[in-house]
Amino acid sequence: MAPVTHLEIDIRQKSYPHVGRAPAHLALESLKMTLQGSEFVCVLGPSGCGKTTLLNCIAGLDETYEGQIALPLAPNGHRPVVGYVFQNPRLLPWRTVLENIELVLSPEQVRSGLVDELLAATGLEAFRHAYPERLSLGLERRVALVRAFAVQPDVLLMDEPFVSLDEPTAQRLRLLLLQIWRDRPTTVVFVTHDMREAIQLADRIVLLSPAPGTVLADIPVDIARGDRREAAVVEGFRNQLIRENPALYREL
Repeated sequence: MAPVTHLEIDIRQKSYPHVGRAPAHLALESLKMTLQGSEFVCVLGPSGCGKTTLLNCIAGLDETYEGQIALPLAPNGHRPVVGYVFQNPRLLPWRTVLENIELVLSPEQVRSGLVDELLAATGLEAFRHAYPERLSLGLERRVALVRAFAVQPDVLLMDEPFVSLDEPTAQRLRLLLLQIWRDRPTTVVFVTHDMREAIQLADRIVLLSPAPGTVLADIPVDIARGDRREAAVVEGFRNQLIRENPALYREL
């Protein structure tokens, strides 16, 4: 799998119409960003700023916006494959771990052996025939990671995939995600409201304003990846960002 060259996002406006007593809502406005191939970008912002809306627009799940999102052709000349990891793992309870993963794959992908490699890499081999009700939330999120990477995505969208986990479990899954991403590079858009998580994961952090979401800052994370396992290094970078941009982070 070769990476796509870049992803161009230019959303002039995305709004939701009023429904019943709920007023119309302007979710995104004048939002522009570019991602290079195999780049890991975290989109950071307060609750309600339009982060999930942005992912749904990129994924093509919501096309009712003004603007343009340019997904370049994959190396084979086809539309790039987009993977999506939701906040909820969304596993079908009547299917096993293996069946949940293979459900989204082509016959060629099933036969390729990639699923076996990913199950081994994530420590899920022993659970391949287990049903979701037997899994902890952390294990369910591992299954969601395997399912997303098994489709060999050119672009991977991740919507707060480790939210609601205890910190030790979330940290293990962040490291696991980075390991899989290094072994199988893809362009990642990772949504979070956790600045420390963004610093640990991202090549760049794109900070969104409160709704309507627009880009307030585009910040390179110039810390060696090996150093980011140290909480003190992450905390030092976070404190520096807050000192330099206090107004930008009051909502986080």
